[in-house]
Amino acid sequence: LSERHISIQRQLADLEKLAFVTEGDFDSASSVNSDHLDAGNKQACPLCPKEKFRACNSHKLRRHLQNLHWKVSVEFEGYRMCICHLPCRPVKPNIIGEQISSKMGAHYHCIICSATITRRTDMLGHVRRHVNKGETKSRYIAASAAKPPTEILKEVDTDVQVCPNYSVPQKTDSYFNPKMKLNRQLIFCTLAALAEERKPLECLDAFGATGIMGLQWAKHLGNAVKVTINDLNENSVTLIQENCHLNKLKVVVDSKEKEEGDDILEEGEGKLGNIKVTKMDANVLMHLRSFDFIHLDPFGTSVNYLDSAFRNIRNLGIVSVTSTDISSLYAKAQHVARRHYGCNIVRTEYYKELAARIVVAAVARAAARCNKGIEVLFAVALEHFVLVVVRVLRGPTSADETAKKIQYLIHCQWCEERIFQKDGNMVEENPYRQLPCNCHGSMPGKTAIELGPLWSSSLFNTGFLKRMLFESLHHGLDDIQPLIKTLIFESECTPQSQFSVHSPSNLTKQEECGISIKTTDDTTTDNYIAQGKRKCTETITNLAKKQKADASTEHPPFYYNIHRHSIKGMNMPKLKKFLCYLSQAGFRVSRTHFDPMGVRTDAPLMQFKSILLKYSTPTYTGGQSEGHVQSTSEDTVADRVEMSVNDKAEASNCRRW
Repeated sequence: LSERHISIQRQLADLEKLAFVTEGDFDSASSVNSDHLDAGNKQACPLCPKEKFRACNSHKLRRHLQNLHWKVSVEFEGYRMCICHLPCRPVKPNIIGEQISSKMGAHYHCIICSATITRRTDMLGHVRRHVNKGETKSRYIAASAAKPPTEILKEVDTDVQVCPNYSVPQKTDSYFNPKMKLNRQLIFCTLAALAEERKPLECLDAFGATGIMGLQWAKHLGNAVKVTINDLNENSVTLIQENCHLNKLKVVVDSKEKEEGDDILEEGEGKLGNIKVTKMDANVLMHLRSFDFIHLDPFGTSVNYLDSAFRNIRNLGIVSVTSTDISSLYAKAQHVARRHYGCNIVRTEYYKELAARIVVAAVARAAARCNKGIEVLFAVALEHFVLVVVRVLRGPTSADETAKKIQYLIHCQWCEERIFQKDGNMVEENPYRQLPCNCHGSMPGKTAIELGPLWSSSLFNTGFLKRMLFESLHHGLDDIQPLIKTLIFESECTPQSQFSVHSPSNLTKQEECGISIKTTDDTTTDNYIAQGKRKCTETITNLAKKQKADASTEHPPFYYNIHRHSIKGMNMPKLKKFLCYLSQAGFRVSRTHFDPMGVRTDAPLMQFKSILLKYSTPTYTGGQSEGHVQSTSEDTVADRVEMSVNDKAEASNCRRW
């Protein structure tokens, strides 16, 4: 079986014979006489590199093979899959984002599908899954002569060629996650909205992998964008080039930053556009070149690339950051969040918005170090990722205004009330006074903790989101439209109502952060915006005053989960009608994409619980009534409200972790 790896043998003696076979002549191993094992000549281990195990005598080699390879092997249908230390599987780069190391790791070779697995327990589960699917050794060896072609996937009219095991990052260099489709469509709508302001745009996909995101930009936006796809892995760069040819896009390869690359890009005007493919470290590339749009989507946290991203980003450009280290951001690994983001967090009912504000705070600090400020266009936190998109405002004044919006949060662990700390350098004698609740006076010990530092300002820009919605309608992206509509209602903090974006007439001029930006095709009158020139000092001063005046119109921070604050023995009203009750009481209210049962409102927690209990019915009445409870039960409701606020120790439902 020539298709089988040398680490897969039937007996230990077969493995020992490989030590006497020269490299590349393993097929003749069976012809070697066994009495040669005792010849006394020093032989090297066939499954270990020379720097790991030096050549030795036959008895020592036999002991090494038996203890380090044969005893930890995995058996399947008479064969033993021994552990292999050869350079068959390079170690993946760690999440810190360092260069790929030349160090090789121990692994197993699957006899069925030829996959490489690092751990023995994972190998046992891998073989067990093959058995459950009815996949046997003979079936795969018979088909191994004809190598199956790589799979081709299609997303938004863009074809992409993927490697086997493309959805498992530990098994492939070019990772492609189908669950990140919403993320890619959000970024595409962002870039399409930015392309209406100025053309052409220098765009960078810093971590290309398969290149699907940059391919969508170039294929659907055409000459409005100049796309650069970068990846440090050589196999990924090759795959990106193949995917460009698959989509009939011209490729400009540039492994080193040269001036001739720009000339080549101008000469070759393809039918759909050109894509420059680079192979270098993302930090180096962002230091060497300037861009209008940068997207960062590394494996894990992105804090190591933020300084480089803001170093050369053009004025009024956009930086989008996708963070997939949700274990630390969602407070499952709090020590990692403290190490990467320098903040203290705990698991709360609003943990997804807390994660978004942590990432925005890290982005804001990186921008401020480069004398740049940011305006948050939107922030999305879903199951698999946290996406933050910001617009860059150059100048120290904007940087100072941005830094002031990073504050600490006081969180009550009993009732989960929360409030940002007041500005000022003076030490407050009793910080518990800032909380609206009275848990510290009625409960023993310390009841509140300090979280942060966090971004304390708005997370959404309504004007930009409406332009994104129009672009999604224009390009036929139906999957992303419900999410963008939810973001628009959340930014305005209003209940969902009908509105239309059939024509861009009402979107031709949006004012974002005091900057009037036209979205029509005629951009000649706004050349100063397209060129990214700095505004004068008077304009910046007026901008700061306008931001202070508009602070009251921002959406309220954080949200409440209706289930976390329900009272035992009471049926809650329907969520839609509960939003109407809060609105009738004079509070701003909307749903939130962070939590399907979350309610974003400026109502204090005491009023929130009071209205929730007022329109709830006792369980024994059967069914959920949407009206007021009877007047005879008003005293009972009042008693329940008082109990839920003042007697948290006995009402265990108020403290949930």
